[in-house]
Amino acid sequence: MRNIYLKISLALSVLCLGACQTQKGSSPVADTTTVTQEQPIFHSEAYSLYPNRVVQGPFEARILSPKEIVSTYKSMAKEFNSPVIKFKFSINGKDNEMVSGRDHLFACLTAACEPPLITFGTQTQAGDVPANTYLKPNTRFKIRLDMRHVLEAFQQKGFYTSFNGDKIYREDFKGVFVAGGTAPLTWDFDNLHNYQQLELKDPDKDGIYELELVFNPDQDGTATASTWKMTRNTASFPQYQSGYPVLDAVYNLALEEMVNAVEPDSTFRTGKEWAGVWTRDISYSIILSMAALQPRVAKYSLMRKVKNGRIVQDTGTGGAYPASSDRMVWAVAAWELYKVTGDQNWLKEAYPIIQNSLEDDLKNVYNPQTGLFKGESSFLDWREQTYPAWMQPADIYQSENLGTNAVFYQANRILSEMATLLQDAPAAAKYQNLAQKVKQGINQYLWMPDKGYYGQFLYGRNYLSLSPKAEALGEALTVLFDIADPERQKQLVANTPVTPFGITCIYPQIPNIPPYHNNGIWPFVQSYWSLAAAKVKNEAALVESMSAIYRPAALWLTNKENFVATNGDYAGTQINSSNMLWSLAGNLSMTYKVIFGMEYKANSLVLKPVVPKAFAGNKKLTNFTYRNAVLHIEMEGHGDQIKTITLDNQPLPNAEIPGNLRGQHTVKIVLANNTLPEGTVNRVPVAFSPVTPSVTFAKGALSWRPVEGAQQYRVLRNGQQVEKTQSTAFKTSDQGYAEYQVIAVDGKGHESFASEPLVVAPASNQKIYEAEALMAKASLPYKGFSGKGFIEVSKTKNTSVIFTVSVPETGVYAIDFRYANGEGPINTENKCAIRSLKQGNSFLGTVVLPQRGTGEWSDWGFTNSVQVKLEKGTQKLTLSFEPANENMNGAINRALVDYLRLTKIE
Repeated sequence: MRNIYLKISLALSVLCLGACQTQKGSSPVADTTTVTQEQPIFHSEAYSLYPNRVVQGPFEARILSPKEIVSTYKSMAKEFNSPVIKFKFSINGKDNEMVSGRDHLFACLTAACEPPLITFGTQTQAGDVPANTYLKPNTRFKIRLDMRHVLEAFQQKGFYTSFNGDKIYREDFKGVFVAGGTAPLTWDFDNLHNYQQLELKDPDKDGIYELELVFNPDQDGTATASTWKMTRNTASFPQYQSGYPVLDAVYNLALEEMVNAVEPDSTFRTGKEWAGVWTRDISYSIILSMAALQPRVAKYSLMRKVKNGRIVQDTGTGGAYPASSDRMVWAVAAWELYKVTGDQNWLKEAYPIIQNSLEDDLKNVYNPQTGLFKGESSFLDWREQTYPAWMQPADIYQSENLGTNAVFYQANRILSEMATLLQDAPAAAKYQNLAQKVKQGINQYLWMPDKGYYGQFLYGRNYLSLSPKAEALGEALTVLFDIADPERQKQLVANTPVTPFGITCIYPQIPNIPPYHNNGIWPFVQSYWSLAAAKVKNEAALVESMSAIYRPAALWLTNKENFVATNGDYAGTQINSSNMLWSLAGNLSMTYKVIFGMEYKANSLVLKPVVPKAFAGNKKLTNFTYRNAVLHIEMEGHGDQIKTITLDNQPLPNAEIPGNLRGQHTVKIVLANNTLPEGTVNRVPVAFSPVTPSVTFAKGALSWRPVEGAQQYRVLRNGQQVEKTQSTAFKTSDQGYAEYQVIAVDGKGHESFASEPLVVAPASNQKIYEAEALMAKASLPYKGFSGKGFIEVSKTKNTSVIFTVSVPETGVYAIDFRYANGEGPINTENKCAIRSLKQGNSFLGTVVLPQRGTGEWSDWGFTNSVQVKLEKGTQKLTLSFEPANENMNGAINRALVDYLRLTKIE
């Protein structure tokens, strides 16, 4: 995740502008081959794309020339902010006041409002709100919070116990903050401590904390320009003419922003608001188009993300690697760069970097039982935006995600191909075999036959189940990397839900989470979806997806990073940026990889154009550099079948340009004007899944509160459904270990996340082994530990801890550790502690001890569990620091260990 505390954007409460209705009547293509300015390329209830303009409700972007656009677009977010302020208080920046989904509500109907005194932990209700009432500009909002009972608990007991049983110690009290959904409030609990303006103060020390905020300010910096006129000289880059002014102008806009995105040190700038090089951002951008346009900058940027001969993992949940593990997309980008340049030195340089990284991953994040790799969703690195609130960083590490595994499949396949070119036959066979195991795992565990696309991830604790949400980037990558077979590829593109303004990162959305990845559309993801639609020749999906890229760029006169799915507006997501690298790279890729169908091979460039009838006509791409050649390409017609293709007036076999071509050359393509399969699009309104149930166990039965909108509940036992019921209770009858979860299902079949696993088992199933009984206990002043103390583990302290355990009977046991790691916040930085669990010389698995909050050394939790079959009797288990356990920080790899927990699960 980016350093999200640098900027807070407006929260969402805006009109739908007609876009929230299903698009059953959409007209995906214009039935003409003549470019007429009044015939829409794409039309829906949400917006229309014409050859010379974009129209969305009262707004219009008009093309004055290929290098000038004017737009009347104005964000409507400020006009329709709800007066109901939803908020919650937080001690130390944690979500610890009330259960998830229970918030304070107050209707702010005047320009200055103040709720009654609120007691921490006691909910305030909003009351009635008149229809057509909105938040007034510059509304002043004063909050007074009674914290006296919390402070009294600190004095009398030394700690305050939150609603979920967590103890907050007096010594650890850093302050009280307010979170919420109306800017400047944010629901980003993990970074609240960085928003000083959201901290309540008690200057007179009476236990009543106060804060005054301004909502809906006049000057909020959300407006975009009304005119774009090209000022950069981009003549050295490929020039494009299509006969469609909107396409030509948006192409030039992206080209100019690409030039803006190169720093003085010849590396890519991630976005206008985001300085620096980010592994996933540059990699996805390089794959889309930056390898072709800026190979030198691409190489410099990739090498900036290498440390100790390994790929650097961007910041992510729990201190980055290995809870976040999508760094291997670097390998896909490196391979794209090699195919573009044919640079043998680059091949030799990149190969060991990828191999070293993957070998570490095989030890730290690979699950041989499923054939899948563990870790956070690729690029979806803001925990609560795509995961249930109960999942801790260790849980996210344990999950097995679609997009991340698609990347791992391709990285293994690429490494095999690299090894073949470098004549390393054993390595080629090894990584090809691994690639096939990942592919098999994805298809076996993540494919959903009833939906016709893949699920989001496997998640849980000791037993995993599949989240049935669609995950747009992962779905697209399974098509592009041939993880799905051809028939599944077609099904997937036709069946994956698409909302009025484009494909959302996930579907359905998570309730009570503000727009960003959730309820958000990202143009770079839309670009990968377009490439997938082009590959399967789904014309309707392709035209709609390309239009979803061109609309925001033309209306906003920049390539934004994201926008709100429910209304298509750039204002209202948690953070955003103009001039975004991967967005502009995706925009440009539509010309190169779709219209001209450029597919790079190890030694050639193959042209496989896919031109929908809506984009028919003559096109020209000049000054396009491929290795040592400069190509001038002319193309006419539409379809995907080449009638004739020539290189310098000579037939070009297989439409394949050899990699050793030099000098200036002209390519002419005439398409056969064949009709593409129209295809279908699963057009749906933006929808939200039910709230995740909160489940308790007592007197042999599970129980939970009714979930709003739920019509039935699915009860899982050890990851498998055992009951479907309309009741809010379920009686158990277990003799051994059972892990229960409940899923709420609404009338449309949308499922909530599964509830936090609740273990029902005899006490005898579990044994605790205190760490301080084995090694000298730490003298650190932290609290909340079990037994007599805890030990500290680091790169120099207690690098090998041997636990002698008594196994009562042979069986499968889950082994985990109670630990603390206060080295950093829960969602940024890079100090996740990593250790290896061994039995004798046998490696059992990797144990991760992720960050749980800056300075939060009395905040204890559990690591991931390692499941292993143990024989009856005395066994020695070693928790050790091994070379493969290096994290992304390199210097700090530290945690506190309280005890080992041994649980018989089978």
